[in-house]
Amino acid sequence: MRIREYVFALAIGSCVLGGCVLGGCVEQGGDRSPEGQWRALFDGHTLDGWTPKIRGHALGDNYRDTFRVQDGAIRVSYDRYDQFSESYGHLFYQAPFRFYRLRLEYRFYAPPLPETPDWARYNSGVMILSQPPETMAQSASFPVSIEAQILGPVEGEARTNGNVCTPGTHIVLNGQLETRHCINSRTSAQPNGQWHSIEIDVLPDGRIIHRLNGAVVMEYSGAQLDPDGGMADSKPLVAAQDGRTDIVDGYISLQSEGSPIEFRNIEVMTLD
Repeated sequence: MRIREYVFALAIGSCVLGGCVLGGCVEQGGDRSPEGQWRALFDGHTLDGWTPKIRGHALGDNYRDTFRVQDGAIRVSYDRYDQFSESYGHLFYQAPFRFYRLRLEYRFYAPPLPETPDWARYNSGVMILSQPPETMAQSASFPVSIEAQILGPVEGEARTNGNVCTPGTHIVLNGQLETRHCINSRTSAQPNGQWHSIEIDVLPDGRIIHRLNGAVVMEYSGAQLDPDGGMADSKPLVAAQDGRTDIVDGYISLQSEGSPIEFRNIEVMTLD
């Protein structure tokens, strides 16, 4: 049984923000773009088609208006927070994807909240091949997924960008199974306050490629669930697939980790 089928069996009929976001309710074919064509996932004006999941809050609760639209961009804002309090969040697109190219632009537009952990300063990401948001525990900080990590520079710290992180998952790099949580690229973090582009390919041959401002910075393959759980509990997802660890498809989400960031021009090209 695939993850989406398992979720549908558990939660059939459940809808969020006026529209079903279950893989079983939203047919993947309905979110396919014509071959070779880009299709916008964000209309530039509203959060239609996107659902927030913030740690400690129910799916669909946009706590303190964390995710909002401003000047044609999805803005992650903390101006209504008293303190961050590990309120890690993700904004999920409504339908899963299998093979595709995703591209968008981002910029860190303001300093992080004072209490943001050092590792999370100027830190965000695009989560791909994610578990359905309905399967996340309310207390979960991150979905089981693959993260194309977005980092901005921090004074006194050498940082790379376009890294890969694996909450509850593993990847294959250079022919070897990798169980490290994050693996760095060799590309220095780009300046804060400026718009940069990130593109992620999830290809039919199993490869996943990260590009920053048009340049390849990371390539790997073999995305799979961690059968031992890891930092995110993937065991129920493995059980839902009768012990298989392969990831056949998944959701896309944008991350909030305590650093104000904006995302715009979010587009996808389906490849299957």
